[in-house]
Amino acid sequence: MGIQITPSILNADFADLGAEVARIPSADWVHVDVMDNHFVPNLTFGPTMVEAIARSTDIPLDAHLMIDDPDRHAPTYVEAGCASVTFHIEAAAAPVRLAREIRSAGGRASMALKPATPIEPYEDLLPELDMLLLMTVEPGFGGQKFLDLVLPKIRRARAMMAKHGVETWLQVDGGVSLETIERCAEAGADVFVAGSAVYSADDPDAMVQELRASAAAARGGQA
Repeated sequence: MGIQITPSILNADFADLGAEVARIPSADWVHVDVMDNHFVPNLTFGPTMVEAIARSTDIPLDAHLMIDDPDRHAPTYVEAGCASVTFHIEAAAAPVRLAREIRSAGGRASMALKPATPIEPYEDLLPELDMLLLMTVEPGFGGQKFLDLVLPKIRRARAMMAKHGVETWLQVDGGVSLETIERCAEAGADVFVAGSAVYSADDPDAMVQELRASAAAARGGQA
């Protein structure tokens, strides 16, 4: 699997999200940050808004659920039109069952870990997942500084995936920019969420392509 760039619309203009998504036609996915003001201190989208975004674009949606009780709510986001749904292990009561429910509903199942959450206790869950998301900032707000301390965890996660022979994607989210994406790619990440780096650029789609090229160069030309 090659490099994938997933712009987050958290930093886009909420007043016209359809137009904002149209500004990134080269994106592999559109990252939708769902926050409930409980699991994280911020409030954003719900299923109705996600459904409206899904109707406005052919780019698949990647929902990142920063919410309490994902066991109850995650399958709803597949029904709303998301092709991939990520739940936080810190909030999930039954992660294996939840991953299987997301897959049964037709979505890709992904599990997220906060920066301080170790990967090792969840090694056996990797075959149940289509993607693993390692947060490189504390979840809740865009525009935060990248945490280099997560880089060793990215390497350990990639080594675990190789050990088990799984094709699980490895996503990073938080502070991803032209200054940090190469370090993430070298560590083993292949899916990159970038919010402010994309939507603060004069040409968001050109930035998507620059980020992809930088990551590919760090992975030895694997685009």
